[in-house]
Amino acid sequence: MSLFPELPLALPRSRSEIDQLQRERKIIAVERARRSSYWRDKLADIDINKLDDPEEWRKIPMLSKDDLRNISSESFYRDFCTVIPEDICEYWRSGGSTGRPLFYPKTAEDLAYNMVGFTRTFECAGVAAGERVHVSFPLGIHPAGHMWARAAEIKNMGSIWAGAGTALPSNVQLDLMQTLKPTVWMGMPSFGLHLANLAQAEGIDLPALPIHTILTTAEAVSQAKRDKLERDWGAAVYDCFGMTEVSMMGAEGPARDGFHIWTDLAFIEVLDETTGMPVPEGEPGRLVVTSLFSNNAAPFLRWDSGDIVIYKSEGDSDTPFSVFPVIRHAHRTAGFFKVRGVNINHAEFEDFMFADPRINDFKVVVSTNDTGLDVFSLIVELPPNQDRQVVIADVAEKTKRIFEITADIQVMETGGIAREFANSVKAPRFVDERM
Repeated sequence: MSLFPELPLALPRSRSEIDQLQRERKIIAVERARRSSYWRDKLADIDINKLDDPEEWRKIPMLSKDDLRNISSESFYRDFCTVIPEDICEYWRSGGSTGRPLFYPKTAEDLAYNMVGFTRTFECAGVAAGERVHVSFPLGIHPAGHMWARAAEIKNMGSIWAGAGTALPSNVQLDLMQTLKPTVWMGMPSFGLHLANLAQAEGIDLPALPIHTILTTAEAVSQAKRDKLERDWGAAVYDCFGMTEVSMMGAEGPARDGFHIWTDLAFIEVLDETTGMPVPEGEPGRLVVTSLFSNNAAPFLRWDSGDIVIYKSEGDSDTPFSVFPVIRHAHRTAGFFKVRGVNINHAEFEDFMFADPRINDFKVVVSTNDTGLDVFSLIVELPPNQDRQVVIADVAEKTKRIFEITADIQVMETGGIAREFANSVKAPRFVDERM
């Protein structure tokens, strides 16, 4: 018996059922947005009876992160949001790291439909009732942790509300896993790598634990990062996709060829970055999202997510979730260093390091020496059976050849980097100490 009532939206059985639902819910989304002072004038000339006409729909202006940054918190709650405080059940912190964060209000109805998105991730990834789920996502004002912990309970799973390393130290999390023996681990990919490195340093055999599935979100999971996680944990990685402005809205299926997007919960567009027109299937474009249900308090219409994705009308998995299309990231806005005139892309360098099985962990520090020159320090951690000098020479040569930068390579003792990262939610692998 589940702890909670039945969820309000069943999995659709056909594309035509999704199309009909979208026709109905787009009208409701626009009508709700018209209650907002922010949207009222912008939607004055929109004919809600013609929203299925792509030209009419594109008359609705896109909403961007910059648009929200340009309004004050007071204006956001007064002019953008559409409910009185007494109707608010919960607040979710916006996911962006630039500027002052906003806290999005959610009504009880919003949360019920948000929960639909979170519970579906388990079934889509093949995680069934009776599993024991260790949740290492942050708990509290960031929604992913508590929503997924509740979702596990709704799906009749045992839920371990561990939280991130900032709340429960990493060594305690590993102790819990050995004691409670979860079958599923959930967390940021970088934290999963950190836990694996710490486990090796402490002599814990992670693949010997019963964990068979890892669910991740919030960070790009390259093939190199996925391979390392699966190698270190002895478990299959399934990535999930969501955004605070909507909810958890997609997950990988058995083929893991992209995210099945719940298009009954969100209407999506993949648009040319310059023209704003739809791109052909298979071509990269900017993902624009309209929430179809969780829009009672904060009406996000045509939200420009900033994600560049490739859309496929059908994925390679053959499950009930095949009714949904699939998107995969073409790339994300990635951080980079400019060192001695050379751009070092963080994600590309991370892939380069994790693709080398001789590297347990790494950290990059860019600093300035006494003469004012940039120093690119690469701190690595190696398994005890590796020839230190051979690995250093090989990594130095490849770094110079591939990234055109000379690295000052240092080797840290086993577990040293893991201990540095112990209190971090996301491992700070790239540090710029230049003033």
